[in-house]
Amino acid sequence: MNNTEITQKSDNNYITKNHKYKVIIIGASTGGLKAIQPILSALPAEFALSVIVVMHRHKDTDSYLERSLDDSSKMHVKQADEKEEIKAGVVYVAPPNYHLLIEDDGTFSMSVEGAVNYARPSIDVVFESAAEVYGEGLVGVILTGANKDGSLGLKKIKEAGGLAIVQTPETSEAADMPRAAMAVARPDYVLPIEKIGPLLRKLESEG
Repeated sequence: MNNTEITQKSDNNYITKNHKYKVIIIGASTGGLKAIQPILSALPAEFALSVIVVMHRHKDTDSYLERSLDDSSKMHVKQADEKEEIKAGVVYVAPPNYHLLIEDDGTFSMSVEGAVNYARPSIDVVFESAAEVYGEGLVGVILTGANKDGSLGLKKIKEAGGLAIVQTPETSEAADMPRAAMAVARPDYVLPIEKIGPLLRKLESEG
């Protein structure tokens, strides 16, 4: 395991083809909003990668998550839509009560198949589909959560050549998800929240 610690809104036109990494997917559950906000606030408006957020929430929830993240982010934050093209410089949030998948053409699709790890959207589902599409161009991030969702998907990302990042369990409101991810996926980085945003900015610059 590599334990090294790295100490306006977007116009959606940034190009990622010259970057090693293309897409960052962040998975979270219990305590997720408080964990995601400082990560996004560390990213510039002109961030050249796509960011996808998958968080467990009630099926009838409103758009509070999207509004809160948009308020704390320099990037544009929106709910992902069916058949929407994934663009750089945008933060996409998985809608409640749907599994979010990534298609080969770089668009989103939605599924109402049964819950995975008691969740829909499931972090494992989007991690696994994205690993097949982006391979070594994918970064998976597991944050606080009270179950094991995301651990198998993060392992798939690693097997496909992507990068795996996990929040330190000691800094998580609920440590089950980070601990499961560490046990199953052998992440490249295990970091406290305040170190994750700066690391993502560094990864953006890698060609």
